[in-house]
Amino acid sequence: MARTDQDSDEAGLLSPKLLRLMESLHTTRSVTRTAEKLGQTQSTVSILLARARAQLGDPLFVRTPEGMLPTPRTDALMPKVQKVLEYLRDMAAGDAGFEPATSKREFRIIMTDASHITMLPRLFSHVRAMAPKIRLEAATIDAGMADSLQSGHCHLAIGQLPALEAGFYRQTLHGQDWICLANAGHPRIAQRFTVKDYLAEAHVGIASGTGPMVDEALKQQGLQREVLLELPGF
Repeated sequence: MARTDQDSDEAGLLSPKLLRLMESLHTTRSVTRTAEKLGQTQSTVSILLARARAQLGDPLFVRTPEGMLPTPRTDALMPKVQKVLEYLRDMAAGDAGFEPATSKREFRIIMTDASHITMLPRLFSHVRAMAPKIRLEAATIDAGMADSLQSGHCHLAIGQLPALEAGFYRQTLHGQDWICLANAGHPRIAQRFTVKDYLAEAHVGIASGTGPMVDEALKQQGLQREVLLELPGF
């Protein structure tokens, strides 16, 4: 059986038709102009108004020499009514599409500080060429990044991020090699540098991003390095 607006109203819900009626009356202050605007007869508008009054338990609009004036209850409800109608109109309009050349959107990208150097300059140059009015913001990795992505506050995360393993689409962007940096004049490191030499030295550890991957890889081989200085990032 098909449901009608009246069925919806009787179920305790204001139908879009009643919401449009309230919006129009609030703007025009006239049953006649509201009927014309909605493509209804004046008698139909009166019936719909009576239905809305019954559902909300308020006169909503009072007839005066100046027109149909809203009650305080109606004035209080109008921001919500307009917001609901705005959502409905957006849904009916569908996706307007994304036009890079003219878009002024802002995208927040969660990334490691190393990516600020290795990836962000090239990414920004590409976006600047394709979408000159787009604004990018680099966001920090923190405990709330999963919630930020789910809510839409942030749009993308780049890096080795174990906290985002479940429930997120993941894609490998590139491979990564690790190198060991040491002073060129180091007294104990010559041209030949073995794993034993590596483990014998003191190390600087990176606590965030991909830094912990080094210790994890060593642990899988039954090895452990001595970290005497730990930094939050590269």
